[in-house]
Formats: sequence, C-alpha cells, structure tokens
Amino acid sequence: MISYTLYTNESSDEWVTFVHGAGGSSSIWFKQIREFQKHFNVLLLDLRGHGNSNQQIKKAFKQKYTFASIANDVLEVLDFLKIKNAHFVGISLGSIVIRQLAEMHPERVKSMILGGAILKMNFRSQILMRLGNLFKYILPYLVLYKFFAFVIMPKKNHKQSRLLFINEAKKLYQKEFIKWFKLTAEINPLLRWFRQMELNIPTLYVMGREDYMFLPSVRKVVEQHYKSSQLFVIENCGHVVNVEQPNIFNEVVISFICKWESI
Repeated sequence: MISYTLYTNESSDEWVTFVHGAGGSSSIWFKQIREFQKHFNVLLLDLRGHGNSNQQIKKAFKQKYTFASIANDVLEVLDFLKIKNAHFVGISLGSIVIRQLAEMHPERVKSMILGGAILKMNFRSQILMRLGNLFKYILPYLVLYKFFAFVIMPKKNHKQSRLLFINEAKKLYQKEFIKWFKLTAEINPLLRWFRQMELNIPTLYVMGREDYMFLPSVRKVVEQHYKSSQLFVIENCGHVVNVEQPNIFNEVVISFICKWESI
C-alpha cells in the first residue's frame, strides 16, 4: 500500500484527499494542512515511488504503470481506512489521477478540485514529451526534470514551486522516473476522453493566470462542461497554484467544498 498521512478533525465527518503531481510528494501541501484541518479530516497520499512510498513501491510494483493502476492505489487506501467517499484535491498530474478515479468509481468522489489541471497537451508540451522519450535512457532523470520544471514554471515568482518540485524529485529513482514517464504514451487518448465526457460530479478548476501551457484548454472544457464545472483563475500565479498563492487557493477551495459537503 502507498504511504499516507492523516490529520483528523473530530467535529467533521468530511474527508479531503490530496493528490500530488509527478515528481512531488505529499509535502507540497504543507500550506494547506492547517487551514483544511480546521474544517475537514485530511488525507495526504504519496503516490508510487514518491515521498515515503519510494522504498516499499520499489519492490511492490514491477508491472507497467497505468493511470488506472495508480487510481487503484488511492482506492486501496480509502478502503483500508473505511472512507466511503471524499472530496479530492489534486495538482498537475494528480488531477489526471483523480479524474481517472472518478471515471472508475464516481460514487467515491464527492467533488473534485483540480489545480494546475492537465486536460490537453499543447504543442510545447508535446515537444517536451518527445524530447523526454528521446533522452530518458541517456540523461539522468533529474536533468530532464529540471528542464521540464523551467519550461512549465519559467517566471521569477514561480521559483519557490519550481525548486520545491525539483527537490522532491531528487527522492525518485531513475527507473521510477522512467516508469512514470512512460505514462505519457496513454495520456493523449485519456485526456481526449476526459474533455469529451462530463461527469456529474461538482468540479472546480483552480488555475494560475500564468499557466500558459494548460489554462487555455481548461477554459474550453469548462465552457463545454458548464453543468458540473467551474473555473477560478488566480492572478500573478503559475502552474503550482497551492504553493504560489496558498491563501487564495485555500479560501476558494474550502468555500467550494463546504457547498457540497452535504452530498
């Protein structure tokens, strides 16, 4: 089982589960824990090969990684903890994991908050993926990861989140990075399906105005999925919205969850 951390609130029956992105860990939510615990029970996860899951996963998962199998890792923790359903908060690639879980088990997802959501790979991101595929067996993974981080989060005000993800990525292994990178082979058809299919689950996209790679596609999807989805854009903010603008992120997300906690 992947590693998890609990922060309980005895006055609440609601659970909020946080899912980080590729190369990160549950530590990226350090600016959310205190505020969210005031209102909800909090579950933090370390995905396969990340954070405190890196040692046990090294032995436990030798098969090819898929978004379905990673979503099942999350489900396994929920089942173990006897959490019937939860509100899910994800960042970057974590948004894909949450959406995959919602496709498979919509009854377990009360609402989705997708920060820095990835719904379409634009031209630049496609080039990044191709370069990564070319050099993933040649260059040390950290060189590739630093390059990706600078392209996705290039501005001075993105520095904190960029360095945070780079430092967390140092905990990965080369083989683990390659397994995660191979997930890009299934990402385009999966995202195409997500863009086409609207789920009847309250969904909030929280995006930075400066998230130039992913914000345009999210705008289009929200226009199409207007029955269940809404978009909140944070000014002077890039891809990792929960780190760059934590106060705004916390306020907006907690308010959104409180609207749906009685579902």
